[in-house]
Amino acid sequence: MARPKPRICTVITGKDSEAIAKATALTDFFEVRIDMIGQGWWELARRLKKPWVACNRRPEEGGRWQGGERERIRELLVALEYGAEIIDLELATPNLESIIRELKGKVECLLSYHNPTTTPPLIELKETVRRQLDSGADICKVVTTARTATDNLTILTLIREFPKNRIVAFAMGKEGVISRVLSPLAGGYFTYASLGEGMESAEGQLTVAQLKRLYETLEDD
Repeated sequence: MARPKPRICTVITGKDSEAIAKATALTDFFEVRIDMIGQGWWELARRLKKPWVACNRRPEEGGRWQGGERERIRELLVALEYGAEIIDLELATPNLESIIRELKGKVECLLSYHNPTTTPPLIELKETVRRQLDSGADICKVVTTARTATDNLTILTLIREFPKNRIVAFAMGKEGVISRVLSPLAGGYFTYASLGEGMESAEGQLTVAQLKRLYETLEDD
């Protein structure tokens, strides 16, 4: 049986049109980081030639949004008008259920959890995914921070615990790079990449060109 092709989501953190154009041929889809791009993000988003995820990350989970919560959600709703196919909402978002009800049927909901300090035990991570599913997630995203090599195994094992669901799971940080690479090979729905060096949205993120070369090398083997 052929191994599933790893899917890459390339994160757009700025307005570098040349970098976006180069990445278009390499990536499966994009993530538009509204909180990092700032004003005018919609002008960039509507010109994308691949499907895209709208993300406006809360500061509590590593984002850079500086406005209020109501305005943050409003920006995500605006993303629907410009063609977003997936909306990323943190599991800890206030009034999450009502927001999901508004989105259902219009776009896929990716519910995310980020731990910027550690990788909790597997039993806790499984409970997080269950909460995401119970809340109406179409896609569940669990991102931790690796402090040891074994944290990579923990986060990758999480994917195997939910074989019938679309799970995005990996660990941030230098110790977590291997989990980013292996995640889609272990059954994860996709992994993230940066447009280029210095354009990362989180520590440990490889460039889309680096990831593409790695996966092509594995296919050759």
